[in-house]
Amino acid sequence: MRIMHTADWHIGKQLNHYRLVDEQWDAFNQLKQIAQTEHVDAIVIAGDVYDRSLASEDTVKMVNEMMAELNLHLHYPLLVISGNHDSAERLGIGRQWFADKQFYLKTQLAEAFTPVVLADTQFFLLPYFTPHDAQLYFHDDTLKTMGQAMARITATMQKQFLPDKRHLLVAHFFASGEQTTSTEVGGLNAVPLPTMAMFDQVMLGHLHSARALLNDKIKYSGTLMPFTVNAANQAKGVRIFDTNTGTNTFHTIQPLHRINVLTGSFADLIQQPPALPVDDFVAFQLTDQQPIPDLMNKLRQAYAKQRVLSVQRQNGLQSDLNQVEHTVDVQKLTPMELLDGFYHDVMQQPLTAMQRQLAQQCLDETLKEEK
Repeated sequence: MRIMHTADWHIGKQLNHYRLVDEQWDAFNQLKQIAQTEHVDAIVIAGDVYDRSLASEDTVKMVNEMMAELNLHLHYPLLVISGNHDSAERLGIGRQWFADKQFYLKTQLAEAFTPVVLADTQFFLLPYFTPHDAQLYFHDDTLKTMGQAMARITATMQKQFLPDKRHLLVAHFFASGEQTTSTEVGGLNAVPLPTMAMFDQVMLGHLHSARALLNDKIKYSGTLMPFTVNAANQAKGVRIFDTNTGTNTFHTIQPLHRINVLTGSFADLIQQPPALPVDDFVAFQLTDQQPIPDLMNKLRQAYAKQRVLSVQRQNGLQSDLNQVEHTVDVQKLTPMELLDGFYHDVMQQPLTAMQRQLAQQCLDETLKEEK
């Protein structure tokens, strides 16, 4: 079998309040093209189909259209689990009859121990879970860590292994090569790799980089597109695992609109903006240290055809210590005095009368609600 591994679609996600509908449809269409070109036999989605557990109606419709395209129109078997961003209850509605169309959707720990068998492979679909979920399922309060829970889960799965099949695990958590670790991602500690050693291949979701874990058998697919400035230059795409050859290959998906990180002085970036595609995203690394009044508005005006995300100071923000004659006890200042000082430090100008009036109204309303 040739199995596509993807995860962390996060449909409905916004990037600094910019909607990503066009970008996510474009990434999906590239995924679809890769599936057809590479002649895959099934598609795995290892959790976080949605970005929020309470997804909007438009987002639910978008996901339904994508699943229908892959499963009903192109006839790919789909093997899907819920992640920590998904609502297991909402995502799982209708899954009892999805299997008739080879759409295998697992959202509860109890469902993970009955494998899905396709051709030469047993798929064990393990949705996002916590140690408490394992305690309840096994009636065992000693399962206090993810490692302890996972060891019990995989030992139970192994009893279902058929000797003439490949054994593939699909899961959504933070995996680490350390036997024990205090590091946490998403509030849960890591799952040690040895607890999954009995599987021929492990397809993971949760971490957004395809290179988050360098292991021959245990892989993250990463996201289909970058969702943060830090991920601007990360390769994004899908993996394909071939059960005949045992090979795992990565196939790149190009973003419809790139995240461009521009470094330089404010004057240079304003006076000589580079030619960027319309609707690309832009993040700035300013070399200036001095405060710049109305900074974001000026950048948005200069880059009106792009979408401005953020500004960082590469060398920090300079404070004029020579003007500080004494230490101010901020606990003795009123909220309006604090706002006056903060606004002046950032904008290098005082609040206008209208701004003060609006700020005072907001403060009065807040204090009234607290009473």
